[in-house]
Amino acid sequence: MRRITVFLADDHAIVREGIRSSLLHEPSVKVVGEAADGASAVQMVSQLKPNVILLDLSMPGPGGMETIPLLKKKSPTSRILILTIHNSKEYIRRVLQVGADGYILKDATPSELVQAIRAVHRGEAFFSPAVSKVLLEEARTGSKRKVDGSAHFSTREKEVLSLIAQGLTNQQIADKLFVSVTTIRTHRQRIMKKLGIHSAAGLIKYALQREADYQ
Repeated sequence: MRRITVFLADDHAIVREGIRSSLLHEPSVKVVGEAADGASAVQMVSQLKPNVILLDLSMPGPGGMETIPLLKKKSPTSRILILTIHNSKEYIRRVLQVGADGYILKDATPSELVQAIRAVHRGEAFFSPAVSKVLLEEARTGSKRKVDGSAHFSTREKEVLSLIAQGLTNQQIADKLFVSVTTIRTHRQRIMKKLGIHSAAGLIKYALQREADYQ
């Protein structure tokens, strides 16, 4: 089994040590580097090209939010998973806008962290349940923007969109709909092609808005 390479970026050494220790017991994941500030993270990621970057938002020069586009430029194939204490709408919205692939809170269990790493590595967007709830509530109560009505979705595709909006992974959606994971991935690809969306984060943003429009 080829291990998922992970880079840790957090300004607290004790946090990095805790994450590294918890991932040490996961055979599918390997921590290949770490940094305590944004500048070091960008420099090291450009050399290491990890599969997944675990990024804190509160770091010295530049901060996590400003670091995301820099990391994307230096290592376009790396997936960025935000690991933070912040669960405000503003933080989550801005992270999506600048291109993060997932958002998980620091009170997550080690198993949830591994699940998130695997999901973003597969090209899926991952949001912890608390974050998905914040996004969904905002989509339902905020000002509704009209989504693209030109795309025609099958009944199954609408079901998949609804479950994506609830924060479910491909495996969880497959289990719920009693189909294979491959089938769900095919549905996601078709939906993204119809919408002209090229990222997992973009798809989940659309799914959240569409969920609100169907209420």
